[in-house]
Amino acid sequence: MLKNLVMVCAVLSLQVIAWNLQGQTSPQTSPQTSPQTPPAEYKIPPEAANRSNPVKPNPESLARGKKIYSYDCAVCHGKAGDGKGDMPEMKGIPDFTDPAVQKGRTDGEWFYIIQKGKGEMPPEGDRAKSEDLWNLVNYVRSFATKK
Repeated sequence: MLKNLVMVCAVLSLQVIAWNLQGQTSPQTSPQTSPQTPPAEYKIPPEAANRSNPVKPNPESLARGKKIYSYDCAVCHGKAGDGKGDMPEMKGIPDFTDPAVQKGRTDGEWFYIIQKGKGEMPPEGDRAKSEDLWNLVNYVRSFATKK
């Protein structure tokens, strides 16, 4: 278990470093000679946003979501879900403890963001089962009720 946790942390750290390096200009190129295009607008398809959560937020679901969150999300989003993780250079990390942040997203939107990634956040993709992602949605939702 500890070996897997160390491996996941190492992979995530390398991904963040790679993404940060991709955003830098090379020493031979100045920003004036290499215009950067603005990032495309992030859009969640309506069918994904309207998707219903098939997993009830019971204690078992929350425990499973917490386990995934602790080794896959807490480093950036913070152990308490407040957006104050160990990656302060990352911008736009939401504070899951803020009810307004939770109210602004459907469960389907959270699922889509977790599965596909957003901005600097890597996607879970096919690494996790659909049910595990829904457990993670339930756990992320639980942060707003802990205040």
